[in-house]
Amino acid sequence: MSLCQEYIFWLCLYGSNVHGVLVQTLTIFHNGYYNRSYPGQIIFRFGYSAQIKHSDLCLNVLQIIDQEINPYVDKWEEEGQFPAHKIFKILGNAGFLGINKPLEYGGLGLDFSYSVAVAEELGNINCGGIPMAIGVQSDMATPALARFGSAELKREFLQPTIIGDIVVCLGVSETGAGSDVASIKTKAVRKGDEFVINGGKMWTTNGTQADWMCLLANTSEGPPHKNKSLICLPMNLPGVHIARKIDKIGMRSSDTAEVFFDDVRVPCKNVIGQEGMGFTYQMLQFQEERLWGVANILTTMEKVVQETVNYTRQRKIFNQPILYHQVVHFRLAELQTEIELLRSLLHRATALYIKGNDVTKLASMAKLKAGRLARELGDSCLQYWGGMGFTSDVLVSRFYRDSRLMSIGAGADEVMLSIICKYMDTLPKK
Repeated sequence: MSLCQEYIFWLCLYGSNVHGVLVQTLTIFHNGYYNRSYPGQIIFRFGYSAQIKHSDLCLNVLQIIDQEINPYVDKWEEEGQFPAHKIFKILGNAGFLGINKPLEYGGLGLDFSYSVAVAEELGNINCGGIPMAIGVQSDMATPALARFGSAELKREFLQPTIIGDIVVCLGVSETGAGSDVASIKTKAVRKGDEFVINGGKMWTTNGTQADWMCLLANTSEGPPHKNKSLICLPMNLPGVHIARKIDKIGMRSSDTAEVFFDDVRVPCKNVIGQEGMGFTYQMLQFQEERLWGVANILTTMEKVVQETVNYTRQRKIFNQPILYHQVVHFRLAELQTEIELLRSLLHRATALYIKGNDVTKLASMAKLKAGRLARELGDSCLQYWGGMGFTSDVLVSRFYRDSRLMSIGAGADEVMLSIICKYMDTLPKK
């Protein structure tokens, strides 16, 4: 019986009570989150967005985190890499890699607010690297393909990515062009019905394990905002070289690669959408990437604050718990307040985004605030842990290292400020 046939069977059997089956199944099918044959999974995949609650999805993803990820995080952090194909297959079977992607390509057909809700829950993973890698697979490298790609490209690349059969990476940053996307140098020169690609990409998350790359390259000599295209590039093609796996101070369990291209030939049909629109498509992808990143770090920040509360309550100094010193509990109250304010900004931006509004300014504000708050929170909480905070044995020290990337990746703080100023019309006139 096909998935579609199963869906019709359950719909006919339960009729209008099908949502009750979903909730009941999630409750009693405790270990069945990756079994595609149970009713709850079928309803997820056929997009009852008016009935499915965000909490329904969150319950399921928490089971996966508790059973399949967190027990192994310390091992993967030490090894410097997590098994992307294994974890993505589990997540793909449960529907979490295509939450807001089209039904016909294996997605759930829900709106972006559901992706944000799941991103928040992924913050319960005890490191930053694995959630980041999941985000690349689900919400950073595939939005343009889902929105603008041909049906053929979606079948070849999007569908297997959503179900977790293959791993994707995003090729935008270069050695001399990070936040300044318009300055990338990688070229794709048309020769017949192929592009010949030369250049390289830096800071490529999932790069050593990826099966394909969503590559941004210059496909003409025109203006820098109109000469770029996004291309689906299989990573096993001749001329694709993984130069090195980059050693980082944080995000240890996420592999990051430097990749070179030497006369790599890709069919012209692999261009996503319209040739020359790559810069615009990537700017649109950045909106989802930045909002997803903010959502993900919110829960982690809450966890760090709560663990700090627990530790300072039982750790005594001068005959009383550290927590009972006013400077400590006041500071933790301030940090918790800042987290809630950031969550409000995120949810406002998300609500506007799913209505079709341009949220570039709000997404930039949220990302700027998230990066700065993460650094502030990590520093304050680590201080209250004292010497224990300077070890590798506690969550706060891992967060201190991992969260530093929030102010660098997907656009540095300074770029976020420039974007905000542009929308405020406060930049110097040329």
